[in-house]
Amino acid sequence: MALTNINLSLNDSNFMKPNILFIIAVCTASIGSAQAKLNVVTTLSDYAALAREIGGDHVDVTVMGKPTEDPHFVDARPSFIVKLRTADVLIEGGAELEVGWLPPLLQTARNSKIEVGAPGRVLASEGIHLLDVPATLSRAAGDVHASGNPHFMVDPIIAKAVAAHIAVAFAAVDPTNSVIYQANEKKFEAMIDTKLQEWGRAMLPFRGRHVAAYHDDWLYFAHRFGLDVNVFLEPKPGVPPSPARLVEVISLIKSNQIKAILVEPYHNRKIAEKVASSTGAHVVDMAQYPEALPNTTSYVGLIDILVTRITTALKN
Repeated sequence: MALTNINLSLNDSNFMKPNILFIIAVCTASIGSAQAKLNVVTTLSDYAALAREIGGDHVDVTVMGKPTEDPHFVDARPSFIVKLRTADVLIEGGAELEVGWLPPLLQTARNSKIEVGAPGRVLASEGIHLLDVPATLSRAAGDVHASGNPHFMVDPIIAKAVAAHIAVAFAAVDPTNSVIYQANEKKFEAMIDTKLQEWGRAMLPFRGRHVAAYHDDWLYFAHRFGLDVNVFLEPKPGVPPSPARLVEVISLIKSNQIKAILVEPYHNRKIAEKVASSTGAHVVDMAQYPEALPNTTSYVGLIDILVTRITTALKN
């Protein structure tokens, strides 16, 4: 009778049901853990584009700055603190690009995973040879950066180096998927190498051409593709142009036979249009960040559009 009772109890549906539910719950939790994605926060959308290229389906990426927003003056919203508090990886530009708004957010978030020196903290400017490092620092020089010009991501060669930084960080934080991150980084590198041939051919006829810009954001792009962006509507970085400055710029554009004036979404386009109407130059809508212009969701897509727009303006 004892054996019979035991067999009956083992086959009883009321006994089996909670055990099945327990097993399902354990399996579900294990699958969820195995599929957990890295929570990646980036300051700007160019770093987000690279993070998605490297991380693929293994990352969730949040961008703090809008692609049409001046990176120096991002509107630091309280929701950013929540994102930073739960981040596994933070990717920032450094070189004082985000110095006006990022440090207070990090201080409040208090996330050890993304502290300076932690595996989850990616400083994109690390190891990058920055251009235009000032010999001396003075308020009279305008909004200059002690480390050098921080707008380096518009150089595709530098973007490859930043992608490598990101792959190393992802692998350190998530070693299980390190092979995937490394493979994606190599794929991105190969894609840039191929596209550089195409972009180089398109830009070759315009090597040495003078180009004007509203702000000194295009030093690295010019350096990579052989342009000379040396006339700026701003008299000094971050200082709005005065009527006297515009008269000077108009003279420089005419004397240098400049055909293109580069502006970004957060610049005063009407001022550029006024200069263009007095010189015959074209106002070219440019952007450093993916998604700021139509059809630029990826980094390569952005450079494609930039090359197309500037070559079109220089042809006319």
